Amino acid sequence: MSLEQITQNLSSRVAAGSGLNATVKFDFGSDGIVFVDGVNNTVSNEDAEADCTITISMDNFLALASGDLDPTTAFMMGKLKVKGNMGIAMKLQGLLG
Repeated sequence: MSLEQITQNLSSRVAAGSGLNATVKFDFGSDGIVFVDGVNNTVSNEDAEADCTITISMDNFLALASGDLDPTTAFMMGKLKVKGNMGIAMKLQGLLG
């Protein structure tokens, strides 16, 4: 799955109303960025300041989104790094799953 496909997929979920009420940035390193604005219900590839930044490889993100990788396990193994509001990261399961 490409960055564009991930952005479109998240965009359709967020447009329906994520209930997130915060901003989240998924940082895929050299593969790009997906910025989720849960306040305005928009998704872009803009590198903006976010309430919560999640640094993860695209492969691990796809495994996480498909349910093949447990978020807690990913965090404990260092496959997923959270900067900012950890509470927001905990709310993402509904958006990804």
